[in-house]
Amino acid sequence: MTLTVFCAVIAAALLHAVWNAMVKGGRDKQLNMAGVIVGHLPLATLAILFSPLPTAASLPYLAAGTLLHFGYQLFLLRSYHAGDLSQVYPIARGSAPMIVAAVSVLFLDTHLEPIEIAAVATIGIGILSIALTHKSAGRLNVTGTKLALITGCFIASYSLVDGIGARHAGTALGFYGWLGSLNAVIMLAYLKRTAPHQIPALWTHGKRAFLFGGAASFTAYALVIWSFTQAPIALVTALRETSIIFALLIGMIFLREKLNLAKVTSTAITLFGVALLRLAK
Repeated sequence: MTLTVFCAVIAAALLHAVWNAMVKGGRDKQLNMAGVIVGHLPLATLAILFSPLPTAASLPYLAAGTLLHFGYQLFLLRSYHAGDLSQVYPIARGSAPMIVAAVSVLFLDTHLEPIEIAAVATIGIGILSIALTHKSAGRLNVTGTKLALITGCFIASYSLVDGIGARHAGTALGFYGWLGSLNAVIMLAYLKRTAPHQIPALWTHGKRAFLFGGAASFTAYALVIWSFTQAPIALVTALRETSIIFALLIGMIFLREKLNLAKVTSTAITLFGVALLRLAK
């Protein structure tokens, strides 16, 4: 992984943590989530207009990726209703790298060096250790943990599908432009069916999520999609999940969530994994 790709993924991790905190921190989480997803449309439209059309070979991946992203968003929202950002976010993101790495090596003929495998495993273990976080009452948030793990499976699935699709498409930005647009249209259709009153609210109460969260989310994943075409998907996925570090800081500083020894330890383990990944050739 080159330094350019490394820095691009770290930037994506920060942006990803920002929009997740925006969704979690608002009063109406569904409205904020919808605002972020529909907020992809302005940048997605520009990407479509100024990028080549994806190849026909990438269209099945585009369709599958769109559905997987929507499933991820629904389960992420349910997870946020059940647990703290500093618990749900790391579990959801931390389970994905090891799943992606295992599938890549076992089924996609991806070769990873021992130090790269160690880095992915260390990052995943570091993030998943947040599962030990207890609620203030002293009990593990079992419901939030289960939903977050399901969300992690969606993350692993769309990461693999999007990475392969972008490589087939011949244009990472064009591929994601269409994916982001389709995802936004599905979200609007979902709102029309389940909560039609929230559609006009996107431009009022959800305006902040639409403008800033949407731009942050689209830019973050556009960087990741491009990185998928430059480096092994498993390594990009693992590095992207260092957003746990930013999420913990945002949760502690802005959302007044508690920072305990388990979270500090998991952060240290994750950073060690990042160091290993950067040392890998």
